[in-house]
Amino acid sequence: MKFTKMHGCGNDYVYVNCFEETIDDPAAVSRFVSDRHFGIGSDGMILIHPSDKADFRMAMYNLDGSEGSMCGNGIRCVAKFVYDHGLTDQTRITVETKAGIKTLDLKVKDGLVEEVTVDMGAPILEPERIPVKSPSGMVAVIDEPIQVDGEEYRITCVSMGNPHAVVFVDDTESLDLAAIGPKFENHEMFPDRVNTEFVHVIDRNTVSMRVWERGSGETLACGTGTCACVYACILNKLTEDEVLVHLLGGDLKIRYDRERHTMIMTGPATTVFEGEINI
Repeated sequence: MKFTKMHGCGNDYVYVNCFEETIDDPAAVSRFVSDRHFGIGSDGMILIHPSDKADFRMAMYNLDGSEGSMCGNGIRCVAKFVYDHGLTDQTRITVETKAGIKTLDLKVKDGLVEEVTVDMGAPILEPERIPVKSPSGMVAVIDEPIQVDGEEYRITCVSMGNPHAVVFVDDTESLDLAAIGPKFENHEMFPDRVNTEFVHVIDRNTVSMRVWERGSGETLACGTGTCACVYACILNKLTEDEVLVHLLGGDLKIRYDRERHTMIMTGPATTVFEGEINI
């Protein structure tokens, strides 16, 4: 199988061109290639397919083989892959995902994509659509209490095509995410598990964030998570509509378009290397 290793702010995936390759068991292949000791090493695998609804279709699999609906860092790399490999010559493309069709604008330098802006769509607050079991039966989970490992936290839940729980903290650096992350991920409030963002608000236009992703553990960045984080900041009146999010792997720029009720994400996409592996 031919592959390309790529990352967006350190959130790395193995990309496969399914215009040319066929993978019979993508869940098993994702588990194999993602292993950082015995495989290629990644947060998962993303397959690039033809689409009858958009220019391309992406299928995203996590480290544990579970299929995800959407990946913001991953979709930026899809845009870079298809342009850099000559599958398109357009600088505006559409990509079909399990979370809907996304529109991407490509910034090209010296014939290669270096940055991508993605219309990530509308944030979703309805508990049944996230899904999350609202502890108070409210129509949205905003600054609601949750008990995790004997300690009370407050969460704001947002879906960006996948479920997110945003927790505001005084400090992200000292968090023992390996200990607390799985307990949020598998908490009974979240029927389909959850991605958890731990966020420190620096000022009205800047935050720092660490993320525990369901099926992958702590990653260096999460595109949908940054969008959920910023929308949660806005809901809790902590920031303006344009926010720079500092992640372990780099920075993402997020803007909430109030007129269209959609989140706009801008960030880099990087190719690491290409290769071939027996699967």
